[in-house]
Amino acid sequence: MGDMEEMEEAKPSSIDFVTLGMFIIDDIYPPPSAPNQTPQKDIIGGAGTYSALGARLFSPPPSQSKSIAWIVDAGTDFPAAVRSQIESWQTSALIRPREALTTRGWNGYGENESRAFKYLTEKKRLTVDDLSPDFLGSKSFHLICSPLRCTAMIQQILTHRTKHNQTNPHIIWEPVPDLCTPAELPNTLKAMKHVQVISPNHEELASLFSQTHPPAAGVDQALVENHAQRLLASGMGPANKGAVVVRAGKEGCFISSHDGSARWLPAYHQESSKVVDPTGGGNGFLGGFAVGLARTGDLVEAARWGSVAASYCIEQVGLPTLTCTREEGVGRVEEWNGSRVQERLEEFRRRTG
Repeated sequence: MGDMEEMEEAKPSSIDFVTLGMFIIDDIYPPPSAPNQTPQKDIIGGAGTYSALGARLFSPPPSQSKSIAWIVDAGTDFPAAVRSQIESWQTSALIRPREALTTRGWNGYGENESRAFKYLTEKKRLTVDDLSPDFLGSKSFHLICSPLRCTAMIQQILTHRTKHNQTNPHIIWEPVPDLCTPAELPNTLKAMKHVQVISPNHEELASLFSQTHPPAAGVDQALVENHAQRLLASGMGPANKGAVVVRAGKEGCFISSHDGSARWLPAYHQESSKVVDPTGGGNGFLGGFAVGLARTGDLVEAARWGSVAASYCIEQVGLPTLTCTREEGVGRVEEWNGSRVQERLEEFRRRTG
């Protein structure tokens, strides 16, 4: 891409959001407390897929859907029905052939939404070199990686943008769970200085500081607040103007910023019966959050977008379904899982205003 990129004149990007999370086909096994649920096989998933769909929920076609960009590595076993489903969303998905099996994963759930995961086939990790110049000009990025890779990828993104006189984007970093450890805390603190938002979940954040949440309590909000403040005190974001957004499952999320503002938002769904499968809820949250931040510039409003996106992701096994599309007035109205995203967002605004 390098030589061609140097020769190509930079143009304003029409992309609002890019995720560097992977596409995976999942097998999902429910927790022992859900004996009526059976294992689900060949489910479209992966952090990148849920993240892209979280952003897509707020981006109806034709123009806004194309502002959502992601990469799908289609292996030799890639199902035609999966390709059709992805294409029906009308995003700027790059579906590229791979001379190997599609990345597949095993997901097993325990109690309190605890999750075990392992790859069943060789994974295809995405890098900044996989992004076209238009993708690199995006208004926001969702990175899911180790601290060291986070720093290296941001340097590549910013180098490209400096060459083309593009302003710095919103970069949202989701640390990989396995490296949310005390040993990785120094690297995490270094990487944080380069991102606008870091977003671990509550268990990952506690693990960085060698602590856990009491099983009976679920989420210790005071512990979340203390740990978020410790991250901020270490220097968060360029010029120390970043934020910490902690995803806390059924307790919602905690937003803490460099300016001293801090706030809990509840989860959209307050009834446990509404939550069928938590897979992808956190990734969907960050897709909605990132595109919300790119379009509004407001952390709390972006978190509302994220919370609504997560609510759609956890209402069923697998991805939410586009159930209705029709022209209404001057634009297109969509329904996902039988409801309108904007109406759900407006209701959540009233509830959390």
